[in-house]
Amino acid sequence: QVQLVESGGGLVQAGGSLRLSCAASGSIFTINLMGWYRQAPGKQRELVAGITSGGDRNYAESGKGRFTISRDNAKKTVDLQMNSLKPGDTAVYSCHVFYYNGFTWLDSWGQGTQVTVSS
Repeated sequence: QVQLVESGGGLVQAGGSLRLSCAASGSIFTINLMGWYRQAPGKQRELVAGITSGGDRNYAESGKGRFTISRDNAKKTVDLQMNSLKPGDTAVYSCHVFYYNGFTWLDSWGQGTQVTVSS
């Protein structure tokens, strides 16, 4: 079993910043992918940003130039720095990891943290 604990969501005005953090713990041998997804009301969940164990990053077009993803492999954490936030960024943000438990590759999701950007 793997637990993902997220923090850092909240309410911010447009143009403001938030930093989301996610810490993984449990039966983890190694983590390949770590990422953040979001789901707004009435919309499908979408990838916000992802990062490999080697540090390769990818971003959704909506966040390029505004969001930065980073990870600490030793601490098994992944952060998402979000700047210049817009009302359209309002959503529940969830952490995701793709990891190896010593027997097989699995993925796990956090419970989600609400980000609300007011205009």
